[in-house]
Amino acid sequence: MTHKIAILGASGYTGAELVRLIATHPAMEIVAMSADRKAGQEMAEVFPHLRHLCLPTLCKIEEIDFWGVDLCFCALPHATSQAVIRELPSDMKVVDLSADFRLRDPEDYARWYGGAHDAVELQKEAVYGLTEFYREDIRNARLVAGTGCNAATGQYALRPLISAGVIDLDQIILDLKCAVSGAGRSLKENLLHAELSEGYHAYAVGGTHRHLGEFDQEFSVLAGRPVKVQFTPHLIPANRGILATVYVQGDAKTIHKVLRDSYAQEPFVEVLPFGQAPSTRHVRGSNFCHVGVTGDRIEGRAIVIAALDNLTKGSSGQAIQNANLMLGEEETSGLMLAPCFP
Repeated sequence: MTHKIAILGASGYTGAELVRLIATHPAMEIVAMSADRKAGQEMAEVFPHLRHLCLPTLCKIEEIDFWGVDLCFCALPHATSQAVIRELPSDMKVVDLSADFRLRDPEDYARWYGGAHDAVELQKEAVYGLTEFYREDIRNARLVAGTGCNAATGQYALRPLISAGVIDLDQIILDLKCAVSGAGRSLKENLLHAELSEGYHAYAVGGTHRHLGEFDQEFSVLAGRPVKVQFTPHLIPANRGILATVYVQGDAKTIHKVLRDSYAQEPFVEVLPFGQAPSTRHVRGSNFCHVGVTGDRIEGRAIVIAALDNLTKGSSGQAIQNANLMLGEEETSGLMLAPCFP
């Protein structure tokens, strides 16, 4: 069976990544793609690397006939998604790649995103899209909220450790480096080559990054009490990739065993041998996440490092992984491509 797919916001990086991955998916066919400013253009004009594909012309959302569409990927900006999804057919499956449905509490959404949520009923319906931990809920969901790419990386490093109670929950430091594509495709002065290359810098310092809302929500549920991590993201002059270095208090060998056992059956999460550290270059363009554990010279402390591609496992690959479950396909379908190296 071939599932008919629509992509809203196909002219952004995550939209292009969805197209790239679906191009070799054995059970998905793209039948509609929207863009705003680029409506009326062919995808080959917007993304020349996709010119070999036979794709629908980009159009306005209101021009799409959703009759017969099995699943819609919504790759629109925050605050836009909720208004658009609210108007979509109520029986159509949706995977949202924005932040609009990640937080369950409307007050949390207002706090982190600066405005009231306009589709609260849908917010209650949405399932959090971290596939490895919400698999069965996702399988039966109509609306799935893709995670933040930074939030996903940190959670792969920490969720099993919090659940197992092997680290001090009040002593978690998360230092994260993210490539520039995580900021989207729109023109911004601080993302110009001359402004960004040959250096990197911290941003959202002191606990203002929006993905902290996801960490607070998910870690606190796991622990059964409030958990707040100390988190500083950094922007690096690379196109793709996230590297999260997490400093925790606990026995390093025990921490490694918990992670290894937790992910032993997971097709996309690889725990490296003890003492090895992952690299973004080894997951580039793939749906894999690599996790490593090393002991510190200070007894009772450990360093957990996680690496993934922010556009694939952190966003569009994760979205397709979730869509596979929602559509009754093999979870790995279309996603087992090897990382691109060098």
